[in-house]
Amino acid sequence: MSACVPTRATDPTRTERTQSPAPPPTRRRRFRLDGADVSASIAVFLIALPLSLGIALATGAPLQAGLVAAAVGGLVVGRLGGSPLQVSGPAAGLTVVTADLIQRYGWRTTCAITVLAGLAQLGLGCLRVARTALAVSPAIVHGMLAGIGVTIAVAQLHIVLGGTPQSSVPDNLRALPAQLADLHPAALSVSALTLALLLLWPRLPGRTGRLLRKIPAALVAVAGATAAASLAGLRLPKVDLPSWSSHALAGLPEGPVLGVVAAVLTTTLVCSVQSLLGAVAADKLVAGRPNLPPGVGRSNLDRELLGQGAANIVSGGLGGLPVAGVAVRTSANVHAGAVSRNSTMLHGVLVVAATLLMVPLLELIPLAALAALVMSVGIQMVSLHHIRTVTRHREVLVYAVTTAGVVFFGVLEGVTLGIAVAVAVSLHRLARTRITHDEQEGVHHVHVRGQLTFLAVPRLSRALHLVPQGAPAIVELDGSFMDHAAYETLQDWQNTHTARGGSVELTGRRAGLKISEPGVPTTVHNEPGSAEAPASAGCRCRPWTPWRNHQCEQPHLAPASGARQDGSCDGSVDGDGDGDGGGGGTAGPARGASGHELKRGISAFQRHTAPLVRGELARLAREGQRPSQLFLTCADSRLVTSMITSSGPGDLFVVRNVGNLVPPPAHAGTGTQPGEESGDDSVAAAIEYAVEVLKVRSITVCGHSGCGAMQALLATEPGDAGTPLKRWLRHGMPSLERMADTGRPWPRLAGRAPADAVEQLCLTNVVQQLEHLRAHESVARALREGAVELQGMYFHVGEAQAYLLSGAEEDQVFDHVRAADVPA
Repeated sequence: MSACVPTRATDPTRTERTQSPAPPPTRRRRFRLDGADVSASIAVFLIALPLSLGIALATGAPLQAGLVAAAVGGLVVGRLGGSPLQVSGPAAGLTVVTADLIQRYGWRTTCAITVLAGLAQLGLGCLRVARTALAVSPAIVHGMLAGIGVTIAVAQLHIVLGGTPQSSVPDNLRALPAQLADLHPAALSVSALTLALLLLWPRLPGRTGRLLRKIPAALVAVAGATAAASLAGLRLPKVDLPSWSSHALAGLPEGPVLGVVAAVLTTTLVCSVQSLLGAVAADKLVAGRPNLPPGVGRSNLDRELLGQGAANIVSGGLGGLPVAGVAVRTSANVHAGAVSRNSTMLHGVLVVAATLLMVPLLELIPLAALAALVMSVGIQMVSLHHIRTVTRHREVLVYAVTTAGVVFFGVLEGVTLGIAVAVAVSLHRLARTRITHDEQEGVHHVHVRGQLTFLAVPRLSRALHLVPQGAPAIVELDGSFMDHAAYETLQDWQNTHTARGGSVELTGRRAGLKISEPGVPTTVHNEPGSAEAPASAGCRCRPWTPWRNHQCEQPHLAPASGARQDGSCDGSVDGDGDGDGGGGGTAGPARGASGHELKRGISAFQRHTAPLVRGELARLAREGQRPSQLFLTCADSRLVTSMITSSGPGDLFVVRNVGNLVPPPAHAGTGTQPGEESGDDSVAAAIEYAVEVLKVRSITVCGHSGCGAMQALLATEPGDAGTPLKRWLRHGMPSLERMADTGRPWPRLAGRAPADAVEQLCLTNVVQQLEHLRAHESVARALREGAVELQGMYFHVGEAQAYLLSGAEEDQVFDHVRAADVPA
C-alpha cells in the first residue's frame, strides 16, 4: 500500500473520529431581509412597472409579456445571476429586435426564439467566454444602442401623435408628414404632459424637491398623465390586459431555418452584450458608493450569463419578452442603497403581486403616456457623452456606421457593418505612420508617430538619411509597436551614424523602457573619444527620485546625502535615514558644477514624458479644467500631491501655502464687515473660484508630519509679527489656542498617540482649518445645498502613510488609508 495512504490500524485520527461522539447538528441560518433591500426593491418596482408595459407596447407584444419578463428577470436572474445588484427585465435595447421578430414570425415563434437564445446563453456561460464579449469595441456597442434608440423614438412618435407606427424607420419617416397633418389633440396633450413631467420632475429645486425626487420620474409621469386623462374624460386607447387564461405561450418555431437561426444569434448577441456591460457598469456604481456593502463582490460574468440564459428560457416559455440587464433599474437599485441580491428578487415578487392585484388600475393608463415614456428612453439611448467619448478616441466613424446600419438595415446587419469598419480603421492606423524631420539649435529630430512596421521602413530610411554625418540626432518613437524590419533599419543607421562621429538618442517607451535589444541598455554617444554614458533607460532612478540623487544620470556630480558611491539611488532623501527630512545631519542637496537641475529636468520631461501625456493635455486644453477636488496643503517640498493621491492632470485644483492655513473671512471673528479688506485674500479667492466657478465636489485640507510652520508657530512669542512670515503665521494662532484648550478633545491618530507636540499641532491645525473653511460664504452655501464635502487628511512623510479624518467633534480620529480599504 502507498505510504501516503495510512491503514485503518495506523491512522490515529481515523480511530479518534470513530470513537468521538457525532457533532451536534448545525442550525440552518435564518433568512434575513435587510431594510435597505426592501426600500430599494420598492424604488426599482415603481420604475419597472410602467417601463415594462411601455416596452411591450413598443414591440407589439401582448402587454402581459412585459410584466412576465420583469418578474422572471427579478426572480430568476436575481437568484442565479453573477451580478448581485444588477436588475434584469425587458430592456429597451431589445425592442427593435423583438418587434421585428413578431412581425416576421408571430408571437409564439418569437417566444420560442427567446427560449433558444437562453439555451445559447447557457452554452456560452458553460464555455466561460463571457469576458470575450467585452472585447467588442465600445463604439460598436454605443452605436448599436443609439441606432436602437433612434428606431424606438421615431416609432413611438407616431403613437404620441395619435397614429400607428410603421415597420421600419424609413417608412416611419415617410409617414410622418401625413401623421403631423392628422394630429389627435387628446393623445398629443397626454404625451406632452408625460414628457413635461419626465423632464421637470428631476429638476425640482430646494429641500422639498430633494424629497419629492425620491419618487421615480417615470412613475410620476405615467400616474400624472393617467390622472389628468381620467379627470378630463379623454377618450383614448388604454392598456388592455386580457385574462391570463388566454395568454399565449411559446410554440414550436415556424419559418425558414436560416432566418430562425439568425434571429436566435441576434437575440443572444444583444441580450448577452447588454447584460455583461451592465454588470461591469454595476460594479463601477457599487465601487463609487461611500459605504461599500460588505457582501457584494465583483460580478462573476460567466455566472451572470448563465443566469440570463435561464431567465430567457423561463420568460420565453411563459410567454414573456426577452430578458437582459437594464441600466436604469440597476442604477436605481444601487443608488437606493441595496446591499444584496434580495432587493432584485423582491422587486420581482412585487411585479407578480401587481400583475395579479392591480389590473384595474393598470388598465386606466393611456397608451400615449406609455409611448411618450418609451420615446424618452429611446432619445436617452443616443448619449452625447458617448458621442464625445468616441470622438475623442477617433472612433466616431465606427459609431456612425453602426448607428446608421441599425437604423436602416437592422441590429445584426448594423453590428456587422460596425465590426467591419472597426477592423478597417485598426488596420489603417497600424499601417499609417507619420515620420517628420526637423532641426532645432543644431540637433536633428526625427519624430515617428504611430506603429513602425515594414510598410513604414522606406519613409523612415529617407528621414534618417536627412541627418548629416557627425550631427547630434534624437529619434522620438511615439508608437508602442516596432517590427523586426523597422528595428533592423533603425539599429543599422544608428551604428553607422555613431561610427562616423555622430550621436544618437532614442526616446520612446515599451514596457517603461527605451526601445532597444533585450538586455542591452541604450547608450548616448558623446563627443568622439569620450566615454559612453548610459541613457535614462538604464537609469535605476524612479520618477519620484529627487534631483540630488540622480547620480546614475550625472556621474560627474559629487555624491549627495542618500546616494551611494556606486552611482545608484537608494531613494532616501534626508540625512537621518527616516525619510522625514529632519535631524541627523545638515547635508543639503549636492549641486553640479553648472547647477542647472531645473533645465535638465525640463529636458527629460520633453524627451520622455511629454510624448506620453501630450494627447491628454491637448484634450484638457480644448475642454478646460474640470477638477473634482480642491486640495489645500502645505508648500513643503516633500509633499508631492500628485504622488500621494495618484492623480493626474486636471484632477486636483491645488492651493499651497506655508502651514496649509485657511485664513478666516474678514467678517468671521475679525471685527471687520463683509467686503472690507482682510489683509490676505489669495486663499479666499482660490476657494471661491474652486467652489463657485469650477464646481468642485470635495475640499481637502492636508497637513503633514514635521511641518516647519507648526514648529515656528510653537516657538512664536506673543505680539511678534515683524516679518511677512510671522504675520502670515498669525492665521495659525487659532490652531494653537485650540490645542491649549483643555475643554476640547485633541484629534488623534488611529492606533497610536502623536509623537510630540509638533505632530499634535499638525493634526489640530487640519481640524481648525476645516472650521475656517466652513466660515467662508461660498463653502457654507455649498455645504447647505449638499454640493460639496469637506475632509481632513494627514500625511506622515517618514512612513509614507496617509490618514483621513473621521469621527464626530468629540472623537476626531485620523484613520489609516490602506490598499484594501478602496475597491480595485
